[in-house]
Amino acid sequence: MIVRILGEGQYDVADAALDRLNDLDGAVERAVEAGDEAAFEAALAALLDGVRTVGVPHDLDSLDESDLILPPADADIAQVRDLLGDEGLIPG
Repeated sequence: MIVRILGEGQYDVADAALDRLNDLDGAVERAVEAGDEAAFEAALAALLDGVRTVGVPHDLDSLDESDLILPPADADIAQVRDLLGDEGLIPG
């Protein structure tokens, strides 16, 4: 799966890592629903760090479409609220 972090780039993430990323995504979703800015910032940072940790940078010369698009590290809670679907930022 190819995951894009806006403003940063794409990462190749193995399907086996999605459960861990879904846990981190759940923390983002809970913080957004609670309107807890501090928890949101920490949860989003953890999610993006999780993608960077389990993912491998995608070839910069490749024009492959991203399977998932995540907000940039400096996104605010309102921006992420608009991006959240029924299944969070990472479906599954």
